[in-house]
Amino acid sequence: MDIDFVRSRFIKHFDGTTGAIYTSPGRINLIGEHTDYNGGYVFPGAVDKGITAEIKPNGTDKVHAYSIDLKDYVEFGLNEEDAPKASWARYIFGVCREMIKRGVDVKGFNTAFAGDVPLGAGMSSSAALESTFAFALNEIFGDNKIDKFELAKVGQATEHNYCGVNCGIMDQFASVFGKEGHLMRLDCRSLEYKYYPFRPEGYRLVLVDSVVKHELASSAYNKRRQSCENVVAAIKKNHPEIEFLRDCNMDMLNEVKETVSQEDYMRAEYVIEEIQRVLDVCDALERNDYETVGQKMYETHHGMSKLYEVSCEELDFLNDIAFDCGVTGSRVMGGGFGGCTINLVKNELYETFITTAKERFKKKFGRSPKVYDVVISDGSHRVC
Repeated sequence: MDIDFVRSRFIKHFDGTTGAIYTSPGRINLIGEHTDYNGGYVFPGAVDKGITAEIKPNGTDKVHAYSIDLKDYVEFGLNEEDAPKASWARYIFGVCREMIKRGVDVKGFNTAFAGDVPLGAGMSSSAALESTFAFALNEIFGDNKIDKFELAKVGQATEHNYCGVNCGIMDQFASVFGKEGHLMRLDCRSLEYKYYPFRPEGYRLVLVDSVVKHELASSAYNKRRQSCENVVAAIKKNHPEIEFLRDCNMDMLNEVKETVSQEDYMRAEYVIEEIQRVLDVCDALERNDYETVGQKMYETHHGMSKLYEVSCEELDFLNDIAFDCGVTGSRVMGGGFGGCTINLVKNELYETFITTAKERFKKKFGRSPKVYDVVISDGSHRVC
């Protein structure tokens, strides 16, 4: 995001002076889908697209906020009853409230912000927005008293308490903790994390957006989560120490194969295998073995399509095109039922793959997919 553009809008809409500029990124998840609520691992990284905001205390008890992209201006107070109606402003209000709950003496401020995270592509623009303001308010009003993990939890709590989204911690974690040239393995049970080098020389990471989102996503998500809980309950009868599918292996699953539904068995099989794939990818990256990384990405797509059944015709089609073009790795990214594939592509195959994907997808579905190149970048920070 062009910080000069953000600054120019800030100057125009406020008193002609300038404040401090902060930015936070969106994220990708290389592998590890539907593992978070099963106590497993995710493997995200911050990207080179995000939210950038200029912020300056204004000496009042009101926030004056301007969304550059929406060309919309909102003012709101900092008490619970002051919640704004505009959905975008509720994210900022929620962050203010969550910081106040944690003892930060947030006062009124002026802000203008803009983003270049593609909307609807599963790169978590909302987490980038929350992380930008949590990081900034912590520095401006809190003397950096809140640690980075708590800042991620501020964003998560904002989603839960002010935006009606019962999300996990991965998106905010990746936005706050991102590190250039590294992906992060987050243990969703213990919240322990570790950085792994991701410098795929000779390869490019690219998202191909199907530009579709099927309606049944939320109800189907809940149903799959229930399947996982059903299997854990069945396995617990033989192994009372089990808490999550993360604690299970295929031998344990096969012990209860006759007592759970075929559908529940398939869901659990996918999750158990996916948790192991995250660990396998970590090992491969430490060996600089990107071919194995790609193989595991294809295995994940197969599992999400055939076992967890959260893919769709458009995403399977894009995955098939990637395989036909010799792409090293490809899979659906995110919860499924639409969105993007994430692809690890050798440089020499990139142009052919993108051209072929656009042509074949448009011929079949009547529209072109969107393409986003991804560079792994730093997390929340002050720009100037």
